Amino acid sequence: MPDYLDDLRLAHVLADAADAATMDRFKALDLKVETKPDMTPVSEADKAAEELIRGQLKRARPRDAILGEEYGIEGTGPRRWVIDPIDGTKNYVRGVPVWATLISLMEAGEGGYQPVVGVVSAPALGRRWWAAKGAGAFTGRSLTSATRLNVSKVGRLPDASFAYSSLSGWEEQGRLDGFLDLTRAVWRTRAYGDFWPYMMVAEGAVDMAAEPELSLWDMAANAIIVTEAGGVFTGLDGRHGPHSGNAAASNGLLHGELLSYLQG
Repeated sequence: MPDYLDDLRLAHVLADAADAATMDRFKALDLKVETKPDMTPVSEADKAAEELIRGQLKRARPRDAILGEEYGIEGTGPRRWVIDPIDGTKNYVRGVPVWATLISLMEAGEGGYQPVVGVVSAPALGRRWWAAKGAGAFTGRSLTSATRLNVSKVGRLPDASFAYSSLSGWEEQGRLDGFLDLTRAVWRTRAYGDFWPYMMVAEGAVDMAAEPELSLWDMAANAIIVTEAGGVFTGLDGRHGPHSGNAAASNGLLHGELLSYLQG
């Protein structure tokens, strides 16, 4: 199996640089925010963080392609870095600390590109999570000061905690009835939002998480962290990995039931 430790170290360096840039503008009174064509916000900090990461990648990995939320795809080849400079921009611009920089390395393989490295860094929460293919998932302050992640062993819906982002997307896709049925079947629900539910699935603090509409950069880093922690990450169609335009993550024991409620 390939060793991705050097790539993981680089992802941490990229996350350190992004953390410094995003925290410098977090809660800034003069923060500039624009609206993209899809009516979602983008701040100057999103753009600056992605530009910073792209610049470092071009120097450190000039042969690798880069796909980012703000500036699209650049380059070709079997290795592709996927970046969401600020996942949770709406939180960021309102001063809510639940946002993170998501960095993933994907490699071409069977079924298309698959994530092999992932880092999720949430500096306003003081948290970071990461994983590399075949090496497990971890959380901590650094590669040398970390705790290994393991999903929960909850095997019954009445004992399970389910996390999500909001109701609107489920309703727009005609999946709201199944979603509400699931919320009634489980022990607890919370709308933590964005990257955080998936990190809590990996930690074993939450047993299931799902969102009805996502982009690749929203999912790639989350997917490998969940799977390396022993969980399952698929689309609502059951396809493994971050390619379905939506996501369902679980400890694995509950995955079939999770999908059966949400497939519509």
